[in-house]
Amino acid sequence: MAASNSYEVTSWADQWDNGPDPYPANYDPSKTSTKDKYTKKVGEEFGKTKSVASSGMKKVKTGAHVGFHWIKDKYHKTTGKQ
Repeated sequence: MAASNSYEVTSWADQWDNGPDPYPANYDPSKTSTKDKYTKKVGEEFGKTKSVASSGMKKVKTGAHVGFHWIKDKYHKTTGKQ
């Protein structure tokens, strides 16, 4: 027997279990929420990420500076300009 529209299609749980889902035995709503826990952890990790990114940018800047001067010196050596 096929349903005529999607509203008539129900799952096994909808057919046989009409009560609310029970809370786990160790459920305590007064404990810190997982959102607070992960927000704190992400905040700590963001500080570490920021410092790593900052030191990485300093290395990139220094490398670009050295590379640019190396190219400039090679150009001056081949053309005889200084």
